[in-house]
Amino acid sequence: MNADLIQIYVFVLAGFVGFFLITKVPALLHTPLMSATNAISAISLVGSLVLAGATDRGHLSTILGFIAVTSATINVVGGFIITDRMLKMFKRGDKKGPTT
Repeated sequence: MNADLIQIYVFVLAGFVGFFLITKVPALLHTPLMSATNAISAISLVGSLVLAGATDRGHLSTILGFIAVTSATINVVGGFIITDRMLKMFKRGDKKGPTT
């Protein structure tokens, strides 16, 4: 089987598995799941950088690697922004201190 066809198969399969996994998780578990997903996305970001930088695999691997790098970067940045926003929700209100 052609290596490019296997890569496309893995990419499409990962998309379907990710979509169905996220839709089955209850909303209460999204915050801890998102934190773990940020760590996993960092690993996938490194792998996609290696794939995008490989020159001996052809243009399709470079294009798929670029798509993977872009998607993983959006996922990591968006995950950290949303996690930061959720953590701010758990902070207590601002206390009025002495003004200087």
